[in-house]
Amino acid sequence: MAYWLFKSEPGAWSWDDQVRVGTESWDGIRNYQADNNMKAMKLGDKAFFYHSIKEKQVVGVVEIVKEHYPDDTDPKGRFGRVDVKAVCPVATPVTLDDVRNEPSLSELALVRQSRLSVMPVSAAEWKQICKMAGIKP
Repeated sequence: MAYWLFKSEPGAWSWDDQVRVGTESWDGIRNYQADNNMKAMKLGDKAFFYHSIKEKQVVGVVEIVKEHYPDDTDPKGRFGRVDVKAVCPVATPVTLDDVRNEPSLSELALVRQSRLSVMPVSAAEWKQICKMAGIKP
């Protein structure tokens, strides 16, 4: 199993939206690195749901329930999407400052590539963020 992080602007698509719908496609990605990350996702992989912009915090966990397929919102047909299902909220949101202040997370893509919207998370990073969030890995 691999681990990931999806960033979303809560005004466009929030954790509450994800929970309300349950399963939804993650579309609108127009960055090759982010799209390649989604191409690497497999059924059952888990990902953090991260509110960007003003909140800047991990707020929930989703699971990949459909692997990469074409994104019909892309008029040029270059990018894809995956489907994700809400799994659980975090007990304690993990802020970007929390991540930056944790030495074991210094190599996390969220810190190193702040503009990337879909990124990998190592197993060790996943366990640490889950611990900080008050949830089981």
